[in-house]
Amino acid sequence: MATNTTPNYTEAQVEQLHNLYAELGSANLESIAEKLGKTVRSVRAKLVRDGLYVAPEKSTTAKSTGASKKEILREFESTGFDPAGLEGATKEALVRILNHIRVAN
Repeated sequence: MATNTTPNYTEAQVEQLHNLYAELGSANLESIAEKLGKTVRSVRAKLVRDGLYVAPEKSTTAKSTGASKKEILREFESTGFDPAGLEGATKEALVRILNHIRVAN
């Protein structure tokens, strides 16, 4: 039982997609999708199927520097301040509070 399906991309759209991708690259998939009237996900999938898509490189730099949240909370304890309830605070907020405690002491 054969089913007739309509292709998502015409030959002209595929050619335009390949040309736009060669010109604009992975960083501009939103622009390419808009020009073709397709979603970014659809454009990316088509490029993957055609063997053209190159994923952008992931950053290898460390996200955070300095002490971890756990270490900061231990520092709270060393100042005599009970950090109970602060576990959900951001690292930046904990550092600000710890600096305030250090100045006050």
